[in-house]
Amino acid sequence: MSLRVEQSLSQLLHEAFVSLRTLGKRSVLALLGIVIGSSSVVALINIGHNAAVDAAMIFKDMGTDTLVAQFPPKGNSTAPMRARLDLEAVREAVPGIAHIGALTLFSGPMVFHGRTTNANFVGTTPDIKDAMRIVVREGRFLSVFDANETYGVIGDQLAQALGAPGDPIKLGDRVRINDYLFLVIGILKNQPRAILMPVQANESLFIPAEGMRRIYATPQIGNVIIRATPGQDMERIAHNAATELQRQLTDHTVDIQVPQQMIDGMTRQSRTFAYLLLALGAISLVGGGVGVMNVMLMNVSERRREIGIRMALGARQRDIRNLFLLEAVTLTAVGALCGAVLGMTAAWLYAWMSGWAFVLAAAALPLGVGSTLLVGLFFGIYPAVSASKLQPVEALRDE
Repeated sequence: MSLRVEQSLSQLLHEAFVSLRTLGKRSVLALLGIVIGSSSVVALINIGHNAAVDAAMIFKDMGTDTLVAQFPPKGNSTAPMRARLDLEAVREAVPGIAHIGALTLFSGPMVFHGRTTNANFVGTTPDIKDAMRIVVREGRFLSVFDANETYGVIGDQLAQALGAPGDPIKLGDRVRINDYLFLVIGILKNQPRAILMPVQANESLFIPAEGMRRIYATPQIGNVIIRATPGQDMERIAHNAATELQRQLTDHTVDIQVPQQMIDGMTRQSRTFAYLLLALGAISLVGGGVGVMNVMLMNVSERRREIGIRMALGARQRDIRNLFLLEAVTLTAVGALCGAVLGMTAAWLYAWMSGWAFVLAAAALPLGVGSTLLVGLFFGIYPAVSASKLQPVEALRDE
């Protein structure tokens, strides 16, 4: 019995391929529609997935254990922000804070050996190095003993911009800002960009917070960076830190950004974007299914006499139905496999052109190929049922 079934199935497959081959260009056009639809589903699922992964990677180097506090003025207040905050009091009052540091920001020209470039000048407290995950390539970072010194730690890109072939910036060199010379005691390693950080370390010169008065007459704290110990509830730490910082401020409010909340929001947005892309791919796939149905209906119309002969020789309605249904599924299966390869290639090219790391979405191939086969089966049912319901006498009368 099993041998007979296997022979019957192999015979049906053989007849399906022969029939599709005889359709010629119409079969190729229907196949092309399925390939385009299938590849669209696979490619767009992967593109949406890679967009979500890339969005999440923006925060990876910053870490979800880092908080950034800002200090917008209350109401219509015009009072300047304070130049100093008691950060140790905040650390003691809020358990779970590993590092906390303040930033005072200003920008302007910086000169080295007659070469000038614009730079960010960042007045910092010593703990900012660990709070921002700053890595020093040469020398050292600022310490509590450097408060009154004209010392500076320069970012990698800023050092390259001021340096020249044969005359790079080295430890012990001095850079000029206004009328002051700052001694370079450290050069930073190239840092990955952190989108939530108020300043990019690569493009900055870090100096002691007390030394900002040499550059700017009324320095003001712009941000406080907080890094928590592992495994902490970041929303709790953000709330408690904001409460403690608010105690020291009267004319400004404390606004703390929690990276995990932003990551969750971007993930939801990326998921919506992925669903939209999937819907577009599904529309394209339905168009390909309509093409399959059109080809199969024409195939049934042209083979009415053959159907009549098969029925006269003893073929049952379900045999005729299965034959034409198998032809539709076979055409769709070939298109699905070709579309999967084309879709993966298109998604990889898009990721490469966008500068993303390509990550294969787990659902892309099963969903792309599976939905294509279901579409082929759905649009192949009507032509197959129509063929099976032909009356042998009427079919045999066709010339």
